[in-house]
Amino acid sequence: MSISVSHISKSYKKVKALQDISFEVKPNEIFGLIGPDGAGKTTLFRVLTTLLFPDEGVAKVMDYDVVNDYKKIRNCVGYMPGKFSLYQDLTVEENLTFFATIFGTTIEENYDLIKDIYVQIAPFKDRRAGKLSGGMKQKLALCCALIHKPQVLFLDEPTTGVDPVSRKEFWEMLKRLQQKDITILVSTPYMDEAALCDRIALIQDGKILEIDTPEAIVKHYPKQIYNVRANNMYKLINSLKDYEYNHSVYPFGEFVHYTDSRTNFNPKDLIRYLETKNLSNIHIDKTVATIEDTFMELAK
Repeated sequence: MSISVSHISKSYKKVKALQDISFEVKPNEIFGLIGPDGAGKTTLFRVLTTLLFPDEGVAKVMDYDVVNDYKKIRNCVGYMPGKFSLYQDLTVEENLTFFATIFGTTIEENYDLIKDIYVQIAPFKDRRAGKLSGGMKQKLALCCALIHKPQVLFLDEPTTGVDPVSRKEFWEMLKRLQQKDITILVSTPYMDEAALCDRIALIQDGKILEIDTPEAIVKHYPKQIYNVRANNMYKLINSLKDYEYNHSVYPFGEFVHYTDSRTNFNPKDLIRYLETKNLSNIHIDKTVATIEDTFMELAK
């Protein structure tokens, strides 16, 4: 296994950031850690990259223990934190040269690994990093994390605040890196990105809710979901929450996702109830579960 985590716990004062976390990441896998802000994703990444030591449990990266072998781990992993942390007063080329130097290599030595990314930022190689756009900063940070040819790459919410086109390009780059025998552990709050991973772990309040392939996790959803829409969405949500047979209610884009607690649910009964609440233009249609639906169900 590229990564092995067994019963890891970590607390900050009285707050339990990680609670008995266990999972494994296979070689050359893109493994997604999916959860909202404050779920424990960054703390787990800091433990696995040896920036923090766990309070309990054992974690290994490439068979190296995060406590006893932290120096060896730092030489074989790349880490791209959620916040842009490169030297903003250095140029693109100066940042790359600096990070290559501290790992005892050169840009030319591992250029084959970063060339698909670097060609996009090469026109700005003399620009200071702090003056780059969000997408360009992201690409530069990824190049710096790869410049020493790591075996495992940790990406902490790499696409947060990045435009949709750059997000798509970034994931295409990750797929190409995977083909170069790099194991990738990526965290994200975006549920749509979870489907791009080989396997995912849903995490909330420092606990793993479920681990499986995106397809398998969606199949585990226990109920039929309905898209519900009406003339007043705010009033619709409140009315559905007051409905005695509701199992779950939450907004989902232009609809409200609704599940019923009964096995013999008839949408016409719900329509009649909503009409008594002075709602109109009511539409109820079956829909398929998403990873976000599964996360919401598990986190209840």
